[in-house]
Amino acid sequence: MKSDIIRVDGRVISEPEEKVWLVLYKPAGTVSTLSDPEGRPTIAQYLKGIPERVYPVGRLDYDAEGALLVTNDGDLAHQLMHPRYGVRRTYLAKVSGVPKMEQIARLVSGLRLEDGRAKALEAAVQSRTPRNTWIRLVVAEGRPHLVKRLMEAVGAPVIKLHRPDYGGIAVAGMRPGDVRPLARAEIESLRDQAGKKAQPGPSRAAALPARRHGHGPPVPRRGRQQKRASPGGGRRP
Repeated sequence: MKSDIIRVDGRVISEPEEKVWLVLYKPAGTVSTLSDPEGRPTIAQYLKGIPERVYPVGRLDYDAEGALLVTNDGDLAHQLMHPRYGVRRTYLAKVSGVPKMEQIARLVSGLRLEDGRAKALEAAVQSRTPRNTWIRLVVAEGRPHLVKRLMEAVGAPVIKLHRPDYGGIAVAGMRPGDVRPLARAEIESLRDQAGKKAQPGPSRAAALPARRHGHGPPVPRRGRQQKRASPGGGRRP
């Protein structure tokens, strides 16, 4: 999608801006910004092959991994981030032990946090072992550390956090550090979601992140970026 050409006295003074939409599988141990005053690794290292000046849609905690949308479409990005539009974010939170059903129910009924009441649209056990449990939560706002604070409030602090999708845009089949362009249908889906009030109810299942050994984010490798889309992603053929 392109903006209108601006002309003055027949001369073009503003070229159309290509709208680029990407999803990055943000690795844990990276900051969801393009620079960091503390010198920590940022997502910029995974976007070096993108010629347009793009920005993340919201943020994902430093120690969390998963779907992070990246774009230069500021208007739509603002709508997706604003709680008024109720765009769903799915999270998988790993906690120690096995939480009681009463604790999970409180996540949906609502809790009072230091910055006001908050709740999950959905909360359920994804999988469990005697030692730990994965809880699947769906929220419709992006307050800082919201999922961690909700889980802390019910007595089940998060030890690992994964976001498999944002607004239905998933990182299934991708590895940490991978970037792919959004398909035309995915971009249209985001536009459709913007402006609609969040509603409780079931959504599609999300797969647990793959088990990996070692620490720290993956080092960017050449060829990790998939071929970019044409009309849907705002790219020329």
